[in-house]
Amino acid sequence: MTPEPVEPVTAHAPAFAGPTMMTQSWRDAAFLHWAVDPDEVAPFLPPGVRPDVLDGVTYVGLIPFRMVGAGLSRGPAVPWFGTFLETNVRLYSVDGRGRRGIVFRSLDADRLAVVLGAQAAFGLPYRWARMAFHHADGELTYRCVTRVGRHRSVVRVRPGEPVADELTTFLTARWGLHERHAGVPLYVPNVHGPWPLRRAELTAFDDELVAAAGFPQLAARRPDLVHYSPGVSVRFGLPGTRPRPARGDPSRH
Repeated sequence: MTPEPVEPVTAHAPAFAGPTMMTQSWRDAAFLHWAVDPDEVAPFLPPGVRPDVLDGVTYVGLIPFRMVGAGLSRGPAVPWFGTFLETNVRLYSVDGRGRRGIVFRSLDADRLAVVLGAQAAFGLPYRWARMAFHHADGELTYRCVTRVGRHRSVVRVRPGEPVADELTTFLTARWGLHERHAGVPLYVPNVHGPWPLRRAELTAFDDELVAAAGFPQLAARRPDLVHYSPGVSVRFGLPGTRPRPARGDPSRH
């Protein structure tokens, strides 16, 4: 079967058919990215998914942020459990239907119930971790230590001037998650407004999460790109929902 054309890189999400599975906000997100050869990433992707490439390279991302107000369907946020810290290591993917997405290599969170729920429902590689976030003197600091393995990460960024270009859109405007759970391929769509992005200076960095996720060759390299965003509000559709063209502001669907 000939693969369908790959969806265009766009800052505006396609709407999805069907009900909303959950809502949440991603706040104070730092984006650290390493450019790598697609062959370095391909072995870590589920069957039927290949590396998504821009100008001949793909990327490994380390993204610490605050999850705020997560709730089921369109209901209210789940008290306490719906707000927590997360750091993920992710790859960029495209499937045979042309849908661009993300594949997570690891997701660390400081809420055990969230970790266990995401593992059971979707097979996502969540881990329970001790985490901290601090914002002072124009800098944001993210700390993480996994409870198993004791892998640590310290990231401190100082946001700079706004930026919006094809590369930042390619890296941050991702409208789905590719995963394989219990032998079944999953695609979980999401919609949100365009990320308000800024370039950022990396003022402190000490990370073991990227190496633990399968990329020890990046341990001695500082990231090629660093960005920051105050965040976006997000809706997720049910797994397997087929995106369709958006009508109007995607945040209103």
